[in-house]
Amino acid sequence: MSTLALDIDLLLQPWMPVRLGGIQLLAKSYFGDTKYQMLLSDMQSVWEEEVDADTIKERAQELNKRLRAPADAFFAHLRTVARPYLAGEPGAAVACSGDVPSISVVDLKPHRLTLRLKSELAGVPFYWEFRCSSSSVAVVCSQLVCPLLAVNSILQRQVAELAALLVRKDAEIQDYRESGAVLSRGRLQTEVFDELHYRENFITQVLPKVCVQQENFGFNVTLQELYAAVMALRPGYQQTVPPSTVTESGTPNRRVRDGQRPEEPASKKHRVVDDQQDGAQDDGASGTVVPKEDCSTAVTLGESQSTQTVPSNPVPANCGPPRPKKKKAAGLFR
Repeated sequence: MSTLALDIDLLLQPWMPVRLGGIQLLAKSYFGDTKYQMLLSDMQSVWEEEVDADTIKERAQELNKRLRAPADAFFAHLRTVARPYLAGEPGAAVACSGDVPSISVVDLKPHRLTLRLKSELAGVPFYWEFRCSSSSVAVVCSQLVCPLLAVNSILQRQVAELAALLVRKDAEIQDYRESGAVLSRGRLQTEVFDELHYRENFITQVLPKVCVQQENFGFNVTLQELYAAVMALRPGYQQTVPPSTVTESGTPNRRVRDGQRPEEPASKKHRVVDDQQDGAQDDGASGTVVPKEDCSTAVTLGESQSTQTVPSNPVPANCGPPRPKKKKAAGLFR
């Protein structure tokens, strides 16, 4: 069985509708300290990839002959640039990296999906390929089918509770009317809720309109948060999930979910060598790439320098302003 089928870090990530290389996909990914895991689906096939530090360094050297750096330096840049794309927020990648990364499809088959990412690292073009293979049935069931069945069960219970609440509200309104209360604004008057009539009306009138809109893959923000919350609170995973990964409201902590660690100490800087002549390295003076608060980089080079250094400390991908919380609309009756 694939390790992705039982991986709790990846399981807690919601499925995100993304567009990669011109293809509409559902994606979920997890970037840890030295590895990443990802799942992609076009609703006909499901592909997966799990890459560790050794594979990252080997593939980076294969695709970038002019660059030399430790695996964590390559991974820091890859996480900064690729993670926003896999989260459906390509604009965040531009804000953090300073350049405009692009993704193209190299190979698309039922058993294989290869995507090429082009970006810029320390002023030098940087290439990466996501080489995904087809997922097993165990992975699809554990990461997609079973969680969605759990979410469906939660939504069904929610609908039943809301229907019961509407019935009680109708009884309350009827009691007011029998006591002589009169509605001051006629536009607020509603009919008595009939659950059977509502279901029939929904199937005949609303459902056809919803089924036409299939391009969004049906995963909005509410469903993504519900998916992550249901997975974090499942009985089989509560003991393996650290308490800091779930907030008091039951929603997983985004910083921990995304693989970020608060107040992460800065690590030592590493050298990136731009081989000018057949991979030869220059031992002259070196420059440094200094991370700024706005996630951009500054390169300082000497006259005869051919070496550059980049920090191995990952740059947080969530460098934009915090999103405002949505206020819940208050009903007429509390």
